[in-house]
Amino acid sequence: MRIVLAGPGRAGWSLARRFRRVGHEVAGVAGRRPVEAERAAADLGTAAVAWDGALPACDLMIVAVRDDAIEEVARHLAPRSREVAAAVHLSGLKPSAALAPLASAMPVGSFHPLQTLPNPDVGAERLEGAWVAVSSEDNLFADRLFAVARSLGMHPFELDDDCKAVYHAAAAAAANFTVTSLAMAQRLFAAAGVPLDAAQPLVRAVVDNSFSLGPAAALTGPVARGDVGTVRAQIAAVTEWDRDLAADFVAMVRATGRLAGTLDEIEQELP
Repeated sequence: MRIVLAGPGRAGWSLARRFRRVGHEVAGVAGRRPVEAERAAADLGTAAVAWDGALPACDLMIVAVRDDAIEEVARHLAPRSREVAAAVHLSGLKPSAALAPLASAMPVGSFHPLQTLPNPDVGAERLEGAWVAVSSEDNLFADRLFAVARSLGMHPFELDDDCKAVYHAAAAAAANFTVTSLAMAQRLFAAAGVPLDAAQPLVRAVVDNSFSLGPAAALTGPVARGDVGTVRAQIAAVTEWDRDLAADFVAMVRATGRLAGTLDEIEQELP
C-alpha cells in the first residue's frame, strides 16, 4: 500500500514506521509544522508535503492529530485529497464521522492501536502484536482495514462507534490506573526503605494471573481475604507515613473490596 501521514506526532510516526518496516510505502508526510514534517519524512524515506498543497496519490491517508482537531484537519485536507483513496484517524474516542468532510469522496474509518507509543523507535516495535480497534460504517473498508492490521502484525477487532467512550475509559483504566497504583506503591515502599524493583516479580505475576485467570481470581492479600485487622493496620500505617496518600489508598481498598466481594466486611474500617 501507499500511505500518506497527516500529522507526524508520536502515534502517526510510529505507525508509519511500522507500515514501512513490513513493506508498505510512505508516499508523503504532511504537517502544520514544516520542520517536524520534514524530520519525519526524512526518517520515513519520503518527502514532506506542504500543508496547503495537494496530497500525493495514495491508498490510505492516516490522520494522526489530536482528537479535538480531527474534524478541522479533515476539512482542511478534503480539497487537497483528490488522489487519496481512503482515510482513517487514530482516535479511540472520536467516531468515524469525525472524518465527514472526506467521506463524500472516499471511505473513512478509525484505526486505534491499543498500545502506548512514547516515540517512533519504541512505538514501531510495540505495534507488533498489539491489538487495534477498527471502526467504519463501510463494511468493505472495515474488512480492508482488518487486512491492513494483520499485514502490520497486529490483532484487529471491530469497535462500534457508540461504544468508543466506554472503550476509551477502559483503555485509560488499564494503562494509567496501573501506573498510578505503582506510583503509590513506590512511595510507600520508599517509606519502608525498599526499592520498587523488589515488587517487580510480584507485579508481573499478578498481571499474568489477571489475564490467565481473570482479575477477580487474581486478587490476593488482606482485602481479598476479608482480613479486617490487617486492613486496619495498613490504613493506619499509610496515614502515619504518607498522609497525602491516605485517601487514595482507602479508595483503592474500597474498589478492591467491591471486586473481591468483601466490602461489607471491611467498610467499617474505612474512614
